[in-house]
Amino acid sequence: MSTDTDYLASNWAEIRQRVDDACRAAGRDPATVNILPVSKTFGPDVIRAAVALGLRRLGENRVQEIRDKAAALADGGIDWVVIGHLQTNKAKDVARLASEVQSLDRLELALALHRQLQQAGRSMDVLVQVKTSPEPGKYGLPPAQLPAFLDTLRGYDSLRVRGLMTLAVHSDVAADVRGCFRQLRQLRDQAVAQGHDLPRLSMGMSGDFPLAIAEGATEVRIGTAIFGRRTYSSRD
Repeated sequence: MSTDTDYLASNWAEIRQRVDDACRAAGRDPATVNILPVSKTFGPDVIRAAVALGLRRLGENRVQEIRDKAAALADGGIDWVVIGHLQTNKAKDVARLASEVQSLDRLELALALHRQLQQAGRSMDVLVQVKTSPEPGKYGLPPAQLPAFLDTLRGYDSLRVRGLMTLAVHSDVAADVRGCFRQLRQLRDQAVAQGHDLPRLSMGMSGDFPLAIAEGATEVRIGTAIFGRRTYSSRD
């Protein structure tokens, strides 16, 4: 545990500094950008070390992992955040275990979550995932469908829509990556002009977060730079 805590503490301090530096370079207050540690594929021992550092809000791609880890870490006071593509048949587990979903991307899923949350007697913060990358392997609501989708979500009172999320194109061309983030910010601004309250933009990961911060990210999702290389591939 001490070894885990030591390397995580070092990595956390380094990434917090890098995020702060990126904020200052973009002329932004570092206090306006949160870091969501992404713990997918890492086991309970590593997560306990993260909790010991005060990291209690953790992103996960797969509901099965949340289910397994929540059982093993029931005393950890962890808020689990779903950031991966979510199947509707996992809505019951999400309503029971997760504190937030950042990958809401279709009406069928919204309805499934709403019904399960109603049965559980609770509500949940959600972000709408928008597809800003042309890559076929990435999920998200088509940008043109966002206005109507946001209007429809007003009728689902168990879903507190707080903002938007995206995955940028995987590219070495900074302008292409930054363009994805810029598009999300512009879509958010347009939605706000239509009366929606969307303060949050979740965009940027270990390899591209400075570009996301420059385009207005309020939260970056960081896995590798905190926890290290993953030991196996995670599938949604």
